[in-house]
Amino acid sequence: MTKGRGRPGQRGESRVSARAVRSDREQEALPRRPADFEKRRALGTMLLFPVSLLYYELVFRLFTTGNVFQRSTLVTVLFCFVYGGFGYLLCTLFKNRRWNYIVGAALLLLTALPYGVEAFLYWSFKVFYNLNAIFHGAGDVATGFGRDVLKMIFSLGGLARIVLFLLPTALYLLAGAAPAPIPMRERANVLAKMAAFYTLCIIFIHMSPSMTLLYGDRYNFQKAVEGFGLATGIQLDAREGMLGRTTFTEAVEFPVVEGEASEEPAPASEEPVVYEPNELFLPLNDPNATGRIKELNDYVATLTPSMKNKYTGLFEGKNLIMITAEAFTTEVIDPVRTPTLYRMATKGVQFTDFYQFASAGTTGGEYQHIFGLIPAWGLDSMTGMTNHSYNMSIANMLTAKGYYGMAYHNNDYQYYDRHITHNRLGYSHGYMGYGNGMEQYVEGTWPESDLEMFQGTLPNYIDKRPFNIYYMTVSGHSTYSYDSDAMARKHWDAVEDLDHSDAVKAYLAANMELEDSMTYLIGELEAHGIADDTVICMTGDHYPYGLDFDEDAGYVEELYGYPVDTVFERDHNTWILWSGCLEKMDPIVIDAPTFSLDILPTLCNLFGLDFDSRLYPGRDVFSDAMPLVFTISNDWKTEYGRYYSWEDKFTPADPDQPLPANYVENISNIVQNKIQFSSGVLHEDYFGYLFLKEHAVG
Repeated sequence: MTKGRGRPGQRGESRVSARAVRSDREQEALPRRPADFEKRRALGTMLLFPVSLLYYELVFRLFTTGNVFQRSTLVTVLFCFVYGGFGYLLCTLFKNRRWNYIVGAALLLLTALPYGVEAFLYWSFKVFYNLNAIFHGAGDVATGFGRDVLKMIFSLGGLARIVLFLLPTALYLLAGAAPAPIPMRERANVLAKMAAFYTLCIIFIHMSPSMTLLYGDRYNFQKAVEGFGLATGIQLDAREGMLGRTTFTEAVEFPVVEGEASEEPAPASEEPVVYEPNELFLPLNDPNATGRIKELNDYVATLTPSMKNKYTGLFEGKNLIMITAEAFTTEVIDPVRTPTLYRMATKGVQFTDFYQFASAGTTGGEYQHIFGLIPAWGLDSMTGMTNHSYNMSIANMLTAKGYYGMAYHNNDYQYYDRHITHNRLGYSHGYMGYGNGMEQYVEGTWPESDLEMFQGTLPNYIDKRPFNIYYMTVSGHSTYSYDSDAMARKHWDAVEDLDHSDAVKAYLAANMELEDSMTYLIGELEAHGIADDTVICMTGDHYPYGLDFDEDAGYVEELYGYPVDTVFERDHNTWILWSGCLEKMDPIVIDAPTFSLDILPTLCNLFGLDFDSRLYPGRDVFSDAMPLVFTISNDWKTEYGRYYSWEDKFTPADPDQPLPANYVENISNIVQNKIQFSSGVLHEDYFGYLFLKEHAVG
């Protein structure tokens, strides 16, 4: 045996023993440190998703409405802990921490995505789109306005949005702390806490009548996002999509304010004229109707049709040119700079209190004009309606009377699927845009020329009388700058000396192309001797939200010349309804509130068409129907005053004028019913159902 060596295995055993002793000493030197560290990491993982969600919500509000803290903020915080619980459960699902780490990063990134997309969409369009609308329109926005999208993304504001929404994911990846799996008992405990937070949410919601209605029967995606946050807005949108419900509330219709009725009383010596109601359908007591169709039937049966009036048939047999003018608004009109637009606005029917509420961008504005309904599905509304059997558009009704019809647009003919939808509007000869014919008339600039479109297309129909023509213009489109806007450069001399910023000058310059278009159009109508036999109906699709691109610049307020605090200040507009024959008549002035949904029923009345007024949420402005304008967010205005749904606040037009009993509640119910009706029509192809022969009179 060699000296100094122990028995076999003795030395190895002593080494293991030494390591164990050192480990024990280290543990004594750092008492309970690993356990404390794991507890802190577990707590951090538990709070990761609720805190990140709350961060997303606050940053999102900062970049959209600006109302970071409001009366519903506590509800938003509580909901973040409810939704965040799901994230915690998912990222602690696997025994392998690496997988949990990957799941956590993916969830944070996927959660940031809708916030970022919605923030950019609101920046551009000043409206929130539900996910269905985003999926439908995202491709069009990216391809049709790629330059604008890139400009937004790579601007200082765009990069700030991207960085802030990616910050939680970046910090999580840098921390590198992989969440540990948790036992089933702990998972049950988390679910119990989530249920408690959700219960608190519901309690706080039901402490406020406006929040209760918004969370329930008066759900609206716009207001839900503003009030409860984007996560809850998406959750409620999914709920409504699954339920597919149409909830109508009992309401009382009020007459026009005394002394401001639309109809003038007949002289005492004359027999009063007895007018017939604008009603086409039977009482709708279809015994075979079930579900939402029955709900819609029952609702329509409660409505009182408006009556024909002294203006019924004023335009019967005349030609119609209907124009949705891109981003047009009242401030474009100037007696010196735009004499033709000024002539049309002051020599035709004058609407002194008209609104074009922004609800779904350009296609939403078109939808309101063409179908007379609220675009309840956002960008999908036009596609949904044209997939149905729709007989009540002005195009279909005039085509049935032998009119030559055509729809035109001077931008990409496929944008918003117009090559599909606009060929189904009812115009006898379909639709032409840039790419399926318009390029032979219009040069490929950005934006394209309205004047070139009118000059190229008018010869196609001027001798095909009577004609019914629809134009969607593009010259007034953003972005508004001398360098990026061909129409602004073309007309810069007309605005160069104005006391405005360059952005506002560019907007006004771009709309000079519309002025030149109307000058050409009326000149041709007069040259052909048919100005008295042609009606031009025109308004904007939405306010010029391209001027809001730089949110801090206040370009919209600069253009308007006053503070813009509500949608009523922001979305005021001018409805031009002109014909040469009106210039030979006494002025017709409508002082009552009117809006885009009034256009279709008013045209039906003026052209002497048979229509059922109960099926239009708007009204014939010459009828005995109550003046009422409203937004998709349930804000409304009547001759008695304005109501803001989220604040549950009514501002009277005249504080000394008494209101009818339960006035605000009843008008709010009427508005909600009209919005629900618009949604039900889309969901159920309700007009297709009504026009089945067995349901129509005769």
